[in-house]
Amino acid sequence: MTKSDGDAATMAALHKRTCPLCEGMCGLAVAEDAEGRISIRPDPDNVWSRGHICPKGTTLGELHRDPDRITTPMIRDGLAWRSATWDEAFDHIADRLKRMRHDHPDALVASYTGNMSGKGFATGRYMMLLHGLARFDASFSSSSVDQLPKNVSSHLLYGDMWRIPVPDIDRTDLFVILGGNPAASKGSLFAHRDVMGAIRALRARGGKVIVVDPVRTRTAQAADQWIGIRPGGDAALLLGVLHFLLASGICNPGPLGQWVDGLNEIAAIAHRFPPERVSAFCGVDVSTIRDLADAIARAPTAAVYGRIGTCTQNYGTLTSWLIDVISIVTGNLDRPGGMMWSTQVAPHLDLTPPYPSTAEIMGALSRVRGFPSVLGQYPASCLAEEIDTPGPGQVRALLTMAGNPVLSVPGSSRLDEALPQLDCMVSLDIYINETTRHAHVILPSPSLLEQPHWDIWAWPWSATSGGHYSPVLTDPIDRPEEWQVMIRLGALFGGMDDPDVDALDDEYFGGMCDAVGIDRSVAMTALPDHGPERILDLCIRSGPFGDRFGAVPDGLTLDHFKAKPEGILLGPAVSLGATAIRTASGRIDLTHPHFLTDLERLENDLAVPSDDLLLVSRRQLRSLNSWMHNVTTLVKGKDRCTLQMHPVDAEKRGLAMGDAVIVHSSNGAVTAPLEITLDIRPGVVCLPHGWGHDRPGARLRVAEERPGSNINQLSPPSLLDPASGTAVLNGVRVEVTAA
Repeated sequence: MTKSDGDAATMAALHKRTCPLCEGMCGLAVAEDAEGRISIRPDPDNVWSRGHICPKGTTLGELHRDPDRITTPMIRDGLAWRSATWDEAFDHIADRLKRMRHDHPDALVASYTGNMSGKGFATGRYMMLLHGLARFDASFSSSSVDQLPKNVSSHLLYGDMWRIPVPDIDRTDLFVILGGNPAASKGSLFAHRDVMGAIRALRARGGKVIVVDPVRTRTAQAADQWIGIRPGGDAALLLGVLHFLLASGICNPGPLGQWVDGLNEIAAIAHRFPPERVSAFCGVDVSTIRDLADAIARAPTAAVYGRIGTCTQNYGTLTSWLIDVISIVTGNLDRPGGMMWSTQVAPHLDLTPPYPSTAEIMGALSRVRGFPSVLGQYPASCLAEEIDTPGPGQVRALLTMAGNPVLSVPGSSRLDEALPQLDCMVSLDIYINETTRHAHVILPSPSLLEQPHWDIWAWPWSATSGGHYSPVLTDPIDRPEEWQVMIRLGALFGGMDDPDVDALDDEYFGGMCDAVGIDRSVAMTALPDHGPERILDLCIRSGPFGDRFGAVPDGLTLDHFKAKPEGILLGPAVSLGATAIRTASGRIDLTHPHFLTDLERLENDLAVPSDDLLLVSRRQLRSLNSWMHNVTTLVKGKDRCTLQMHPVDAEKRGLAMGDAVIVHSSNGAVTAPLEITLDIRPGVVCLPHGWGHDRPGARLRVAEERPGSNINQLSPPSLLDPASGTAVLNGVRVEVTAA
């Protein structure tokens, strides 16, 4: 945080904003003095967060003033970078793309999208237009190292890949968390003002919290019970739980049951997986499995929630499916106190649905490995081989947006070596980092304080309806608006030399009007200004609480939220019933063949597992994947990139606290200091993700002083959950020796 040295009276007017970094959406009070020094404090008046904040939110001023942040387009000539005008940068991109297409007419053009692209006010709203204009031959994203199994299960169950239920923690009696650590993440695919505070309140009112995780995380330490599961064992555990529930006569889907098919088939499946059969594989004893099932059965309401640890593993899709099956069987889906769907004030995803409900999950096969695309994208771990393997269809041009796959994708060393082989690489980013240092052109995004904000990727997973709008705090200097950059980039990659940006924007906006049943002429007359703000206004006005451009006189518009910078809340989530189901049949099919085929794979693997040491990753409160390690306030202090190990495993290997150790896998090796702790299951070691800032050519001076170790050098690119194409980052076989 950059603090003012002067008195509060020297500060400019206080600005009310929302932190855009995660689903926590903490309210901020931001002030800037005449010398540009920024002070950020929690906003106690914010109706959502009520003064709650995490350390990252207070550092947006440091991020904004970071001398390493690029603010003009950068063109690379050999190893040297030079600043350029926007027109020069666009011309350079056009020239490189034309030469590539001339020299290699059979080459492919690809994109990689990082998760922070959804946090930009314009990037989040214009991503679909950019992709539509660019017509990329292959798309990759951080989803395949994150939540894609949950997208697959939601698409097959509910007809919408983003129709993901969230825990109604404020009204539940039992909260079961699998593979999630909201003490560090603040709630991932789950928006709440203060999850840990809600956990304390739940326990205070007599409820119970159970955490299932190989590591006794800070969340597990705050729970009533920690179940130290073997990595990759969650699907087996849930099958044992389901067996106990159904064998005990627990099958009551409640009102939602009238739209559910396959309950009898689920009972037959569960019958094959008694706790005695799955116990050794998941590493949880039979009595604990039964007790967990009994707790879910007996609780008046129960919210069973799984997050990234349940996705980035060998059976991520099965686990995501079974979590929802248990909620349905016990009547806890679409029920207050259970797992709920959000009712959004501004349902942005309805404007440009990302994947048709009738489309097949699996698409065309990748050129090299022959792995199918999943929900329209290929596994990120396939990107390197598609670039460095010669032949027709080789990827020779790449656009990366707000991502750092050299650190975040398995087999990162191969990708690092492959990127220089591209004929044209363009990055939309704020840093010259481990990935973008290979780009031919970097186009800077505005800082988070130079753009408005309304969160697209938090409100869809909130059990509260509401919203808050943040205006621009400080205008970026001498640059086109971000939405214009997005359109021009898409047009360039799509082969359009001189796009009419305003006309393309009008057509894009008109299509959104069509999607939500609003007359184009009415909307364009009311909202004549181009850009993302009119998209947000359309979204609010056409949403469930909106005025529908005068048809609902008391309805909401964006102006209502501009007048209330502290936000507006409209109440808790309500049961949606059939309106939540978007499958072609209008029903929930619990036994889609995609799940059952993968179930056979698990059943074949249920033999007693080996005694291999298994690696899992961890998230940290002061980190946000890889890109906030250049903020001094967040990285100062003791080394946090340590390898955690149980004392039993350390003693076997003759290792002591603080030893430098080498972690070996079939894919590579890294060095890290050893942290011996009882807060981890024996046979498991844990390393944080997002580190590895030791690549030459990156310009991250603070991060380079504390580089840490890149866990993805250990993750084999070939290790995927076949049902979703998601990388297996948890449960990687390793060995640890003294350095």
